[in-house]
Amino acid sequence: TVHKKHMLAETRASEAESPVQTLPEEPKELSWDDVAPVDMIGLEVGYRLIPLVDKTQGGELMSRIKGVRKKLSQELGFLIPSVHIRDNLDLAPNVYRLTLMGVNIGEVEIHTDRELAINPGQVFGELQGIATKDPAFGLDAIWVEAVQKDQAQTMGYTVVDPGTVVATHLSQIIQTHAHELLGHEEVQQMLDTLKKSAPKLVEDLVPETISLGTVVKVLQNLLQENIPVRDMRTIAETLIEHGRISQEAGALTASVRIALGRSIVQKISGLDSELSVITLDPDLERLLQQSLQASEDGSAGLEPGLAERMIKALQASTQKLEMEGKSAVLLVSGFLRPWLAHFVRHSISTLNVLSYNEIPEDRQVRVVGSVGQNG
Repeated sequence: TVHKKHMLAETRASEAESPVQTLPEEPKELSWDDVAPVDMIGLEVGYRLIPLVDKTQGGELMSRIKGVRKKLSQELGFLIPSVHIRDNLDLAPNVYRLTLMGVNIGEVEIHTDRELAINPGQVFGELQGIATKDPAFGLDAIWVEAVQKDQAQTMGYTVVDPGTVVATHLSQIIQTHAHELLGHEEVQQMLDTLKKSAPKLVEDLVPETISLGTVVKVLQNLLQENIPVRDMRTIAETLIEHGRISQEAGALTASVRIALGRSIVQKISGLDSELSVITLDPDLERLLQQSLQASEDGSAGLEPGLAERMIKALQASTQKLEMEGKSAVLLVSGFLRPWLAHFVRHSISTLNVLSYNEIPEDRQVRVVGSVGQNG
């Protein structure tokens, strides 16, 4: 019996020591905190690229990206959102990915132990290395050893380090998609800033004359054609003046473009007093005008052959002007301008489409080419 008592005491002691068995916890209720917001701009890096973004390893990319954001915010006229940077082990080790609103818009392989020699269009001689394309502008390029840098520059190549490749690509993506990064919140902040210096102007604009949504759409239209929205005073004055006549964003955008004409032209051609332009043959302009007026959905309904000939002719004229170091401008009527700008946006992204009304009176215009129905 003594033995039994001893056994019982031991059992009780061990039970006292072992933690009380508890039921598994109820999973907590879902909340909005469990829904991660989408990053407006994201940069994901493979594990070999982590040193580029890690300050403790001497990575300068974070500060470069901050510099890109600051420069573009000042140039475009609104605060560019932060870039969310993270590593992604699903990516190949040397690959980075740029995302916009959570959508992949660029995946590029880079070599951190090399430099990128970019062919700007005219080089003398060939380089040994890994052939690729410059991700920002699609130019032919070669990843070369660091010791080849001087030789590459002598041949006419532009040589940049991997961090510059990523920063330049990011800058290009932000500029191309600036209109998608500007929403109601950002425009409200722009108006709040303007209100400090021009309270009556802002009061008369929203919601007195037009809605905030319409202001957003007009500013997005401008950014989509690479027009900065820095001069909010002029934009607001114009919207108040014309918003009483029309509430339609397209018509209001056209009025704002005319008001900003001087800065639009200066951005394209600098301080040159003469602007070199391409025009459309009067017969072609008339045909396009009739097609647009007849359509209900704002499309000209061109026969494919004519559309193709127009693109080819405009591409050739654009290339010719750019080879001469000039920016290419297509000058058309105000009625055709929005449609033509949309028509060439993706195939000839460097061609600026302006209307006659947007050219300041003191600018000389020189017609250097004309595009007709036969190209």
